[in-house]
Amino acid sequence: MNGEPLHTTDVLVIGGGLAGERCAMEAAAAGLRVTILSLVPPRRSHSCAAQGGMQAALGNCVKGEGDSPDWHFLDTVRGSDWGADQEVVRLFVDEAPRAVRELAHFGVPWTRVRPGENTYFIKGEPVVIREAEENAGLLMHRDFGGTAKWRTCYASAGTGHAVLYAIDGEVIRLGIDVWDRTEALALIHEDGRCWGAVARSLRTGKLSAILARATVIATGGYGRIYGKYTTNATINYGSGAAIALATGVVPLGNMEAVQFHPTGLWPSGILVTEGCRGDGGHLLNRDLERFMLELEPEKQELASRDVVSRHMTDQIQSGKGADSGSGAHLWLDLRHLGANHLNTKLREVVEICRDFAGIDPADDLIPVRPTQHYSMGGIRVNKDGQAYAMTGLFAAGEAACWDLHGFNRLGGNSLAETIVAGRLVGRSVAAFASREHLDTSTNLVQRFLDDSDASVSNWLERSGDGPRIYDIQVRMAELMINKVGIFRHGPDLEEAVDELHACLHDCGRAVLRT
Repeated sequence: MNGEPLHTTDVLVIGGGLAGERCAMEAAAAGLRVTILSLVPPRRSHSCAAQGGMQAALGNCVKGEGDSPDWHFLDTVRGSDWGADQEVVRLFVDEAPRAVRELAHFGVPWTRVRPGENTYFIKGEPVVIREAEENAGLLMHRDFGGTAKWRTCYASAGTGHAVLYAIDGEVIRLGIDVWDRTEALALIHEDGRCWGAVARSLRTGKLSAILARATVIATGGYGRIYGKYTTNATINYGSGAAIALATGVVPLGNMEAVQFHPTGLWPSGILVTEGCRGDGGHLLNRDLERFMLELEPEKQELASRDVVSRHMTDQIQSGKGADSGSGAHLWLDLRHLGANHLNTKLREVVEICRDFAGIDPADDLIPVRPTQHYSMGGIRVNKDGQAYAMTGLFAAGEAACWDLHGFNRLGGNSLAETIVAGRLVGRSVAAFASREHLDTSTNLVQRFLDDSDASVSNWLERSGDGPRIYDIQVRMAELMINKVGIFRHGPDLEEAVDELHACLHDCGRAVLRT
């Protein structure tokens, strides 16, 4: 094998975020050997950035009374612009309550119901509600956009952080093998059967082949194609979709379905959770007018994300955005919530504003504008997470097009999806791998290793005066946000296709250094 190490495992999971780790847990619990590849240490994955919460129909608080999986189903399908796969949605909403309770067992410190009188902000106004004594200590909910009931379970403003640390602790307890700082370069496949992947260590640059009975892609979304105009971490550039597409047979689905979050901190793009508006935050224009009151009198700031983002963009394009050196933006006002509320229920928002904008939301307006946030598209899979046209390949979480969200995702459903899909797809993977055997040739493995080595060497050996990769990335990001953003028009999309072809052509002569 020319010195390149060859490794075998039962299940290979590409991606160390919540969906990947939860899937790995399910396979390991079935007695299978599992290996996780992750670009970063799992606790630094982008799942950690999820702030707001996780939807599950428990109905524990007064504003959630009467909630049920049926209500959750209706909200999700309606919020998807009727584009969701309703069989998948039904699986999801029925499983979500069990998933949330399981996380409590794993140690997630969910915010709990406090009996007696509590002050909540509803549509920006303080309202006193008495929670029942018999519900004391049950999981509390907060309001999120597009829902008929308060349904979003949360752990202060750091839900993703709490859930990820709990799940990663379980991965460690189960003894799952984690290769962090490792990148999957290509899927090893032949005749419609996936046998694992070629991986490169980001520490040493060495290549390895990992053969597996089943392979799972859980690498997250592709938001970084929008450059600085995204809430996504730098590792979310669609690597999983890319290696699946490179097989030439695995289809992607709904790649045009991209969600823009209304409140990206400007100009850094860091997410400011929807929980801010769920707890009573106001959106203001340059003249400090609360424009959502008139535009969406029923849901106001808690209309669905696509609706709020379009209204915000209209405000900016009509000249009602506040001026700044980095471009026009709007304001998110949390001052009326008070320092105590902010430092307990929205603590992570306070820290983000302080560290990345130098402001205190208890005293200052927060500069925000719609920013790319979530990828509804991905590797097309069936309800069991099995990719089409490639036996042995699965996908879960944001990397997959499970068709849970259709063309618009409700806040709180993505974090829930990582755990629910991780559980369900993990069971499918375990069942598949338990009945399969590794049966491929070393010649096939060597061919994929050689191809990957040649590709890496080609990039490393380039020099001269060709275009820089960074410059191509910036060009792509600008054309994506300007022509493939919130509002899209036929002529702009045609121009974007031509410009993307030009970017691709330039990649052929690009250099890493000059």
